Amino acid sequence: MNMQVVRNTVVTLDYSVTDPEGELVDAGQEPLVYLHGGYDDIFPMIEEAVHEKRVGESVIVKMQPDDAFGEYDADLIQVESRKGFPKELQVGMQFEGVPDSGDDDDILIYRVTEIADDKVVLDGNHPLAGMALVFTCTVTDVRPASAEEIAHGHIHDHDADCEHDD
Repeated sequence: MNMQVVRNTVVTLDYSVTDPEGELVDAGQEPLVYLHGGYDDIFPMIEEAVHEKRVGESVIVKMQPDDAFGEYDADLIQVESRKGFPKELQVGMQFEGVPDSGDDDDILIYRVTEIADDKVVLDGNHPLAGMALVFTCTVTDVRPASAEEIAHGHIHDHDADCEHDD
């Protein structure tokens, strides 16, 4: 039986992401598994493109930065004193932080982009911010979502217990 991708199905996609020139950005080592139907589990443009597809069908979705990880925001660059960081600091390391402009709910992941004598430059932008991206996705599996998955709005791994907020 070859199910169609419709609301409240769990969809498995093999995917890869390139930039508009065809340079690989994300090889999609792990398939993407998500609950279909407007649960914000996946970019809306991809969800629309995959809607009503069947196993084996592919889509190519070209996304502008606004549709993907957002425009690059220069305000998310922060320069901090070297003192506050661990000794083994390297470019590319990631830290959670709160932007100067934000309240405590705005936790971002900051990447270390530069280390000078006593200063560290942190970038709170997603590594793919400001980039147009091309997603190539092939539907490899479609199954009905369980009532519990629908109630929670996300998929459940069979080996992971869901945290219940009772």
